[in-house]
Amino acid sequence: MKTQVVIVGGGHAGCEAALASARLGAETSLLTLDPDKIGHISCNPAIGGVAKGQLVREIDALGGMMGLAADNNALQFRLLNSSKGPAVRSPRAQIDRWSYQQWVRAYLESQGNLSIRLDQAVGLVVAGGKVKGVRTFLGDYIQCDAVVICSGTFARGKLHLGEHKWAGGRAGEPAANDLSEDLLRLGLPLFRLRTGTCPRLDARTVATERMQPEPGDSDPTSFSFLTGTADCPNLPCYATWTTEETFRIVNENLHLAPIVNGAVAGASPRYCPNFETKVANFPEKKRHHLFVEPEGERSVEMYLNGLYLSLPMELQDEVIHSIPGLERARVVRYGYSVEYDAIRSTELRDTLETKHIAGLFTAGQINGTSGYEEAAAQGLLAGANAALRSLGRPAFRLGRDQAYIGVLVDDLTIRGTEEPYRLFTSRAEYRLLLRQDNADLRLTGLAADVGLVGEDRRERVERLRDEIAAGRETLRHTRTAEGDTLEEWLRRPETAWEDVTAVFSDLGGISPRAAEQLTVETKYEGYIARHLRQIAQLAKHRQVRLPEDFEYGAISALSREAREKLAHFRPENLDQAMRISGVSPADAALLLVMLEKRRQA
Repeated sequence: MKTQVVIVGGGHAGCEAALASARLGAETSLLTLDPDKIGHISCNPAIGGVAKGQLVREIDALGGMMGLAADNNALQFRLLNSSKGPAVRSPRAQIDRWSYQQWVRAYLESQGNLSIRLDQAVGLVVAGGKVKGVRTFLGDYIQCDAVVICSGTFARGKLHLGEHKWAGGRAGEPAANDLSEDLLRLGLPLFRLRTGTCPRLDARTVATERMQPEPGDSDPTSFSFLTGTADCPNLPCYATWTTEETFRIVNENLHLAPIVNGAVAGASPRYCPNFETKVANFPEKKRHHLFVEPEGERSVEMYLNGLYLSLPMELQDEVIHSIPGLERARVVRYGYSVEYDAIRSTELRDTLETKHIAGLFTAGQINGTSGYEEAAAQGLLAGANAALRSLGRPAFRLGRDQAYIGVLVDDLTIRGTEEPYRLFTSRAEYRLLLRQDNADLRLTGLAADVGLVGEDRRERVERLRDEIAAGRETLRHTRTAEGDTLEEWLRRPETAWEDVTAVFSDLGGISPRAAEQLTVETKYEGYIARHLRQIAQLAKHRQVRLPEDFEYGAISALSREAREKLAHFRPENLDQAMRISGVSPADAALLLVMLEKRRQA
């Protein structure tokens, strides 16, 4: 068999990678262990959240499908941090996990240039430092130009539940051991990470009347810029909490928890730890909030968010029954931990192509990340670049001043990670520019340039941009009775857009999207201007390219740490070099001098 791009894995990274590759015109084949599990929501039945919601909106602005899939299969929507500043507001949706994966599969099947196959990649064929093809479990050899590995937790995956441990990527699904062995053969360094999942409960045995209801927003914020008004059943979630009895049960049985007793290898997510780890590390804290969340409109399963467990099943029952509202709860699926292989993300370029094997891309948890949204964002970028390489076109990149996706990729490829990486708004130094509300204004034009979206979407964004520009002119040149311009009036903290339109009806016809942009840009004009000045300065550093054959080890004036780090990371420009831990401003200045000497020579 021959194709142009092979996507390995049908999770969130693989789905976006396959869609992006095929949409750019590359003949694409998606290999998955089970086509019925494409787009499967393995853990928390939700999309979005703090920083993650920004990622989903960026994926949508770039032509990805996660936002549309969430909007079409949501059980409720919430805009997090709605009372705070616009830089940290983040959409989140509770999702019907079964209808979501069916929707995703149908969406992929409607995409041209894309075929889905039940098979497993067991090895790569590499010659001359370039990918030539993929060998499969069923004995096929697929000749191709590029491969995107999106193996999730399946690469030598091992599951742990109490004393029981078995090979698998998810409960009931096999691990992918051969692929890891082949990556090691090719010289890619692997290390172990771990994560976990929470128990699922039978809703008919949960006393939700003893818990605090957490309804969705009455005026929901959708993810996709194409959705318009979101529609969903607005099913409630419920808040409860652990008790001192919960703490006692876990604390007395920590020796039986594989996450604590050393039976599980690899680092776990710092910001989403197992409950046993919370008890062990924070013995003074006897009460933890939990959330009971619906998993589907036609399902009785509910997800016990916040109670990641790997204790034996009988102890999980005791723990759950010690929680208010769950005294008689029956468990449908017990929690467990999973350890798996990841590659060192510093082995990747900012296109998510490996530095030493041309045409080999990786995305998702294999790159050391945690979360559906982080995986999908990487998948889109890796799939697009795999297709562009196959088609002989320039690569597609996003900087940390352009998108949260750029922040994510830059953190991974320049700084690396020793634990499952999760994105936060605090990681983005230009978060006021990278808001969830302006993702299409920032990115859809770039997506149209490369071919990820059609010209109709570019025109839609340009109409919005024109509307904003016209509104800005009105604000700047219309004065109040007191002599202030409307812009000056709107800039005041106590002035809302509705106050302006109540007095000046000419602005009443402006769309809500344009009004939102005008309000934010006016009230935060000074901060935005400062960010733009900083970005302009960084752009100068980005233009200083560092040759691939630069012999850093021969520059004795550099610190030893700088020589080692620069030789290992091989930054593409001065901007990247300056962000490497261990490279000082003095080292960067010396690099400029050496580059000038090299140029003169």
